[in-house]
Amino acid sequence: MQFHSAVRFLTSHIGRAAGIVLVASLFLPSYVFGQQQYVGRWDAYAGYSYINQPSLNLGEHGTNVQVGFRPKTWVTLGFDYSIANGQNILEPGMLLPTVQAQLGGQLGALIAAGKVPSGYQLAVPMSTRTQTFQAGPDIPIRHFEAVTFFIRPNLGAMQVIATPHPLDPVATGIVAQLLPQGKKTDWTYFYGFGGGMEYNVNKHFALRFQADFVHDHFFNDFLGAGNTIRFSVGPAFQFGKNIVGR
Repeated sequence: MQFHSAVRFLTSHIGRAAGIVLVASLFLPSYVFGQQQYVGRWDAYAGYSYINQPSLNLGEHGTNVQVGFRPKTWVTLGFDYSIANGQNILEPGMLLPTVQAQLGGQLGALIAAGKVPSGYQLAVPMSTRTQTFQAGPDIPIRHFEAVTFFIRPNLGAMQVIATPHPLDPVATGIVAQLLPQGKKTDWTYFYGFGGGMEYNVNKHFALRFQADFVHDHFFNDFLGAGNTIRFSVGPAFQFGKNIVGR
């Protein structure tokens, strides 16, 4: 289910971006189908980023920054960084079966002892911060002057920091037992694929739409493996020596 939700989210946002670029391109018909006469050696981007983790019902808003070097017109080698913050509610069904069983046993004992009302449902609000780091190639498709499409592999590292905010004494006691430090930090790797498009306003400035779909497994002592989607939009700049024809 989480895979299909992730794919629906990814395709819907790519479709919206494609629609925006298509409508914008209609205003410049003679410009759309020409050859790109300038491709700069260097590339820089900074924009809004939305990171979605469907298995946790978690959405985070933040920033994505990219810098790149082009040895050839058909490849860009670069570094990608994003940081985003969000909130969700952690429920037992999101945890590993072994952890669910442990919590179920504890709550059952407390209910039997009359210390917790029958039918109590554990739910803990969480605030999160996610950072991603990756380096690698983008493969651009430069058949149109007004629009540049690109695809890329994704391989990098992710840091996730989760801070629980329990709302009742039972949740407070369980969180204190599981996370005595008051928060949890983890590093993990991710892999996947991504791509997008740029609407080239002029030879130095473009509006970039992009999406990435990766597989990861952070907090593997509590959570199962999942998928993360990142959508980003913002201005991109290319500059430096023109490498067309080189």
